[in-house]
Amino acid sequence: MADLSSLKDLGTAVEASAPVHVRKVDAQGRSYATGKRKDAVARVWVKAGSGKIIVNGKDYTAYFARPVLQMILRQPIFAAARDGQFDVIATVAGGGLSGQAGAVRHGISKALTYFEPALRGVLKKGGFLTRDSRVVERKKYGRAKARRSFQFSKR
Repeated sequence: MADLSSLKDLGTAVEASAPVHVRKVDAQGRSYATGKRKDAVARVWVKAGSGKIIVNGKDYTAYFARPVLQMILRQPIFAAARDGQFDVIATVAGGGLSGQAGAVRHGISKALTYFEPALRGVLKKGGFLTRDSRVVERKKYGRAKARRSFQFSKR
């Protein structure tokens, strides 16, 4: 590199190699992804099918009884306009039901992008591929909870 013009050529070579998203499918025709939310971790497999969603061996309507959680679970499928086209099998552990529903949603979104990379733009715009990193703050010593102090009394 004798002068700055050679640096200019290096910059264009790096920009030309933008990340290419390829289809990641196993021998059974499934794509796998891990979803996380709070303390919950979900392992999700997506394959072409009739639209069944199984969570921990149960139908998702039996596992997540509240309609809000069922809606959260199906958001990426509706956003991608693929309702009734994919079978989803998920195992989820840790956290509560709300965190588990968010973890399965995150896993479904990632698995859909691995199965069909063209859906990545729609799911990213909807915010389904971003891992929600908010977790419970730890309790500190000398405090009742993470930030709450004990009741103060002068006498």
